[in-house]
Amino acid sequence: MRSPLLDTPGAVAADAPDQAVAAHYGEPYAEQRALAAGAALVDRSGREVVRITGPDRLKWLNDLSSQKLDTMGPGTPTQTLLLDPQGRVEHHLSLVDDGGSVWAHVEPGTAGPLVAFLEKMRFMLRVEVTDMTASYAVVTVGAPGSGVPATLPDGVIAVGEDLLVPRERLAGLPGELGLGLAGLWAYEALRIEAHLPRLGFDTDHKTIPHEVGWIGAAVHLTKGCYRGQETVARVHNLGHPPRRLVFLHLDGSADTLPPHGAPVTLGVSTPVEADPEAAVDGTAEPGQIGFVGSSARHHELGPIALAVVKRTVPVDIDLLAGGVAASQEVIVPPDAGRNVKIDPNLRRRIR
Repeated sequence: MRSPLLDTPGAVAADAPDQAVAAHYGEPYAEQRALAAGAALVDRSGREVVRITGPDRLKWLNDLSSQKLDTMGPGTPTQTLLLDPQGRVEHHLSLVDDGGSVWAHVEPGTAGPLVAFLEKMRFMLRVEVTDMTASYAVVTVGAPGSGVPATLPDGVIAVGEDLLVPRERLAGLPGELGLGLAGLWAYEALRIEAHLPRLGFDTDHKTIPHEVGWIGAAVHLTKGCYRGQETVARVHNLGHPPRRLVFLHLDGSADTLPPHGAPVTLGVSTPVEADPEAAVDGTAEPGQIGFVGSSARHHELGPIALAVVKRTVPVDIDLLAGGVAASQEVIVPPDAGRNVKIDPNLRRRIR
């Protein structure tokens, strides 16, 4: 649904899948600084909103998803994942319970498949699932991770710094809150700086939670079983994820940012074996060891990006991201997982 804030003078629409909102309003760096200072809001109304009601909602969601939700108190924001049977991420939900309903917002275009899946899993439980995207819009009133605002207008639901507001109030919301406008570019730059992955940008069809750092934030490691839990437990206790999320400082002399899906290769002349599983679409260029997820121009750090690379790539080696020179910072360490210590004398004691 096209946002009315796109009619603001200077607004420039974002690229798909975010074309319903503004990338910026004419001053991207100033908008970043204002958002970081808590003086602006970001229109993220291209995201979609789902409401789950009914007395069984928390236990039901707890049984289906990766986070422990059955004891979640009202007003506590959290994240959860829906995984496929092989433990690959299908949906990422940012959610909160208001005491009567769970409200979640998800990526553009994913509410329909999410609702369809949840409807199939209702069985005889007392839950109702509704796509509320036509009625509620998502806006963000601080840098990612900044938390719940101190005061909220009536009728607004807070999911951390994200607010769910009735759509008819969206056009007047900046004035109502006394905040300026920042475009999606500002939010994305601060999100990348905070090392926060975005589903469909920093993930692909085979991403598992360990690879992008969703363990802890969206996965509870000691709760009961749920679909895909076997993979999560096996990687956490016995193995390592095959890939890892990295933060990239990009060469500022390049004219353009590497696009989503651009190949990541080693920034040296040493040839490496191509990885046919490295790219988003299942293909790889010679020497490819990963792919670019999100990229942005940060008002202080310059051009930055998130990328997913093979776990075995050395952490101190320079890379090329879509041909742009890049140095990496570790987000997910190469030794992530394998938390069970095997006693080498155990076999001797078994008879």
